[in-house]
Amino acid sequence: MTKESTNKNQIQSDISHLTLGKSVEYATTYTPELLQAVPRSLSRNQIGLTEALPFYGEDLWNAYELSWLNSKGKPHVAVMQCTVPFDSPNLVESKSFKMYLNSFNQTRVESVDKLNSMICEDLSRCAGAQVKVTIILPEEFNNQVIDELPGHCIDDIDVTIDDYTLNPKTLVSGNDIVSETLTSNLLKSNCLITNQPDWGSVMVRYEGPQINRESLLKYLISFRMHNEFHEQCVERIFNDIVQQCHPEKLSVYARYTRRGGLDINPFRSNFEVNYPTARQARQ
Repeated sequence: MTKESTNKNQIQSDISHLTLGKSVEYATTYTPELLQAVPRSLSRNQIGLTEALPFYGEDLWNAYELSWLNSKGKPHVAVMQCTVPFDSPNLVESKSFKMYLNSFNQTRVESVDKLNSMICEDLSRCAGAQVKVTIILPEEFNNQVIDELPGHCIDDIDVTIDDYTLNPKTLVSGNDIVSETLTSNLLKSNCLITNQPDWGSVMVRYEGPQINRESLLKYLISFRMHNEFHEQCVERIFNDIVQQCHPEKLSVYARYTRRGGLDINPFRSNFEVNYPTARQARQ
């Protein structure tokens, strides 16, 4: 058994109590107890991130299936955005998040502000840190921007791929010092529990020894059969680039396609706090 398989089995054992991958009945009235936490330490320990973290950032969630009843019983719909800080003890498990949001479907809430407050309080309790919540109403839908990640897309590089095993040693860099932003739409990993495919685009912005673009593309493609949650994949990419290429500054940001009405977009950086928040066409 490989080290990766052993680590995967250990993490799966640690989170075997989660509803992900299991048949469940969906509650239709407000049930905050549905939310389930996953300790971030489980995956960080696997990649050696056990002391002071080398990055900061947040996880940006978009929820497209939010509905509730007003005080008269009339349904309302909205899009919700929330950000979970990188240093929260827990990430929010996605299926439990979906089930939690669906529990509002037949719940009467007196106002949008009240709804925002309820969701913010519940998510913050699950994550173990303050979560920010924004509810976008239908009259604001037209203001939502669709855009692509900034930078130079490396997907046109003509590479031959024979092995899809995750391999950070694929990454190599040269002697020239550069500042550049590279992107790829070819990121694909698999859910740690269900093995369902997770599709995403990734941005790597850095300053330091120039990363060989072909090696970066091959490395990102090597996630294709890898099993890990979105947040964990981004932190692994960040850590592997630091270890193999030694940039002075680095940001890694992934925009994943939605599943169950939710998309998760982790951002990690050691030098900047702002990142593009526009939805991509695939989302």
